[in-house]
Amino acid sequence: MVLTHPQFNPVALQIGPIAIHWYGLTYLVAFGLFVWLGSLRAKQPQYANVGWTRRDVEDLLFYGVLGVVIGGRLGYVLFYKPDYYASHLFEIFAVWKGGMAFHGGLLGAIGAMALFARGKGRPFLQVADLVAPCVPTGLASGRIGNFINGELWGRAADPSLPWAMIFPQSGSTVPRHPSPLYQFALEGLLLFVLLWLYARKPRGLGQVSGAFLVGYGVFRFIAEYFREPDAFLRYSASARISVISAISRKPAKPTPIQSSVRFSGGRLRSD
Repeated sequence: MVLTHPQFNPVALQIGPIAIHWYGLTYLVAFGLFVWLGSLRAKQPQYANVGWTRRDVEDLLFYGVLGVVIGGRLGYVLFYKPDYYASHLFEIFAVWKGGMAFHGGLLGAIGAMALFARGKGRPFLQVADLVAPCVPTGLASGRIGNFINGELWGRAADPSLPWAMIFPQSGSTVPRHPSPLYQFALEGLLLFVLLWLYARKPRGLGQVSGAFLVGYGVFRFIAEYFREPDAFLRYSASARISVISAISRKPAKPTPIQSSVRFSGGRLRSD
């Protein structure tokens, strides 16, 4: 028997004309987890000894919220549907209609951290290293919001797969991979555990944030092979961007694996 998406009501609570959406609540959970985890990071000797406090984490959250919301929205507009928004300029501000991109949010967050670092007189990479292990739980919260909304469904799956699921929002009765849950597990929970364990010991400047970029890029690239590309893209643009974020430099000489792997027609092909 194939599972069907539960069709949750996207509105968690309605008070008169005010509707509180589940997706908004997942953002609140993400921000709360950031303050908690960031405060724990600030107490670690390598940060406490250079003056980090909970107040710094709260100030950083303020910068981060602005960066994530503005960057996430502009990222969606520019990376995913630039032609549409070029002819519907006022809809760029209609964030309540949906449309946020992690990669844009990441760029916005980087800009916010740069402003925070400059204002506090701290090295940018020190700020990024403190923040990096706190990010995956926010990603996990967002993926739960995606699943509740029944969006970002996966590619068609073998009906015999125990967790294959029909997403009515897709307009078909084809069983699909519940890709938001894959991303919740990979770039959310698994990446958090790996980064938190890695960051427990003092690391060189930039190593923790670098590990986040590589880990996110790899896990997102894997997840994209189970996620249905948006209808307005030939294949998922976020897969392209994730590959870029996972590559730190071009090797001087290709490895045997790199030599045998090619891209053909937007898809990975092995010779």
